[in-house]
Formats: sequence, structure tokens, C-alpha cells
Amino acid sequence: MIKNHLSKLLGERRWTQADLARKTGIRRATINELYNELTDRVNLEHLDRICEVPECSVSDVLEYVPNPQRKTGADLIVEEHGNRHKKPNF
Repeated sequence: MIKNHLSKLLGERRWTQADLARKTGIRRATINELYNELTDRVNLEHLDRICEVPECSVSDVLEYVPNPQRKTGADLIVEEHGNRHKKPNF
């Protein structure tokens, strides 16, 4: 899973969401969605701007943490028409 550390990053710098929006030119609503982890996709241009302003790396904002239950290989989860199911072993 991917963990989002934007709230931690802003807290360490004592910045508000509005501060980051102003400095990056990203809409406040978009910053809020990222901050509160309400989005499942991140625009790469936005990520670039978020890293540029505080001069941090992507790994300061996002972190990969292995899933407790694998979703690939023998445990591959396939999505078809919005439905998730395990792929049968042939």
C-alpha cells in the first residue's frame, strides 16, 4: 500500500494547506483531498510541485509499505467491470 505523508510534511514545516496551495498554485480543494487521503490518484505535476516548494523528495511525501495480503502473483486480484475477484489458477 502507499502511505501519504503530506500532513506530516506540512506539520513539520508549520505550513497550512492554504500555504501549500498558494506556493504551488494547486487548488486548495486538491491539497485538502491529498492531505486527508481522500484521493486514490496523484497527479504527477502536482507531486512535482509539492516536492519542489519544500525541496523534498517523493519519498518524503509517499511511502510504499508492503500489503499484509498480497494482491499479485498467485494472489492476483483482477478487476473486471468494477468487480474484484481472485484470478483462477489454470
